[in-house]
Amino acid sequence: MKVILLQDVPKIGKKFDVKDVSNGYALNFLLPRKQAKMATVKAIQEIEAEKKKYLETQKIVDEKLLETINKLKDLKIEIKANTNEEGKLFAGIGAKEIAEAISEQSGGIIDSKIIELENPIKEIGEHTIKIIVGNEKIELTMSVKAEEK
Repeated sequence: MKVILLQDVPKIGKKFDVKDVSNGYALNFLLPRKQAKMATVKAIQEIEAEKKKYLETQKIVDEKLLETINKLKDLKIEIKANTNEEGKLFAGIGAKEIAEAISEQSGGIIDSKIIELENPIKEIGEHTIKIIVGNEKIELTMSVKAEEK
């Protein structure tokens, strides 16, 4: 059965893709959860127009976000966290905490989804953070310091 994905579905495809899936998967999983709709000629035409509009707005959003992030290159982000005597953090700092710190210190709003972090940060010191916007990768320097007791 051909369906149009209305959102990203792991191992199937991305939003706006037209995919051929089994009838049972479409009828029992994708359609009831509103993750997809039947791929009729009219629906495909509608989704193409919607996709074009979405890509245009996404391009504008990405450009504004890239502009904001380029301003941040010179800014040094600082996070304070609880540590032990050896300089290890009690709790790791993840993408969400980094996004909040960047938003707070720069005045611009950054989504945690664009921050690429292999593992949570668990030590004080200087760390390089990668931010991905579209095809652009930007690296920022972040400083993690011990919270004063």
